[in-house]
Amino acid sequence: MGLKGFAEGGIASIVAGCSTHPLDLIKVRMQLQGESAPVQTNLRPALAFQTSSSSAVHAPPPPPRVGIIGIGSRIIRQEGTRALFSGVSATVLRQTLYSTTRMGLYDILKTKWTDPETKSIPLTRKLAAGFIAGGIGAAVGNPADVAMVRMQADGRLPLVDRRNYKSVLDAIAQMVRGEGVTSLWRGSSMTINRAMLVTASQLATYDSVKETILEKGLMRDGLGTHVTSSFAAGFVASVASNPVDVIKTRVMNMKVVAGTAPPYKGAVDCALKTVRAEGIMALYKGFWPTVSRQAPFTVILFVTLEQVKKVLKDFDF
Repeated sequence: MGLKGFAEGGIASIVAGCSTHPLDLIKVRMQLQGESAPVQTNLRPALAFQTSSSSAVHAPPPPPRVGIIGIGSRIIRQEGTRALFSGVSATVLRQTLYSTTRMGLYDILKTKWTDPETKSIPLTRKLAAGFIAGGIGAAVGNPADVAMVRMQADGRLPLVDRRNYKSVLDAIAQMVRGEGVTSLWRGSSMTINRAMLVTASQLATYDSVKETILEKGLMRDGLGTHVTSSFAAGFVASVASNPVDVIKTRVMNMKVVAGTAPPYKGAVDCALKTVRAEGIMALYKGFWPTVSRQAPFTVILFVTLEQVKKVLKDFDF
């Protein structure tokens, strides 16, 4: 095993991450829809006379929610086509740290726990390997994840509030200077939970569906099997992880100003405020962009991984 599993997983993940980055950016923008500044109450003097309801000042209604195509078109129209790749340097770093770690560890654990006689591994052990690998990978890659979310979300902010990070390294440096080192692990509990769910559901589903297809002779071990298995894995991972992903995105993106209370005290507070203000289905905001991104990401990931394995099969390192 050695470093080979890490190298194969890392190469495939970087290719998949960069290929689907615009879809990930649209997903982040959709997940942030509905977030608003704290509601300002219209205050009156205690002895003021009651005014009629017709003259009362009401808060403006929230803007209508926009779909995948609408968000994508708005980004291109207002920020230019290049904006679809905002934060791509953070994606490269994130995949290098997070996905390389999780793919390599999953490969090691799966090989270690495979029965040498039957050459099979139970689903429960696949899931356990995914939970462990995903959690460790997320802890390693959280700084790049925070930077990526902020860089992707920056374009939706008013010009005066934008962070204008030049690159992922500049984003990390500014966060450390302005908010402290701990800001790099903001939302890490949600990142780790999401990564555990994604890795366990994604990798275990891919392996299980692929094994079933081959055992039943439905297709041969080729591109069709890889695409079918990876599409199923992407859909399952999207369903499992979307609620956690919404909360993670909002916690990571929140702007903390010295001397004022942050919008959310933590992941649980964010979840409660989101559900109270926007309803339970707010946790599935950006679901179709998630599927639209997760499915092709998973397909590209595993198809590339299978090809990289063929190229590196004669190398041992």
